[in-house]
Amino acid sequence: MGREKITLGCSECEERNYNQTKNKRLHPERVEYRKYCRRCRRHTMHKETK
Repeated sequence: MGREKITLGCSECEERNYNQTKNKRLHPERVEYRKYCRRCRRHTMHKETK
């Protein structure tokens, strides 16, 4: 039970742009980051997807 791969999707256009890892034992809730979306061409909130 170490780090697991997660995918981040744009909250506006729903495109999955980024892959990251996170420690699910320390952060069991879904994460949100403000990142650049190439499709929207601006910074938007990216949420963890399934």
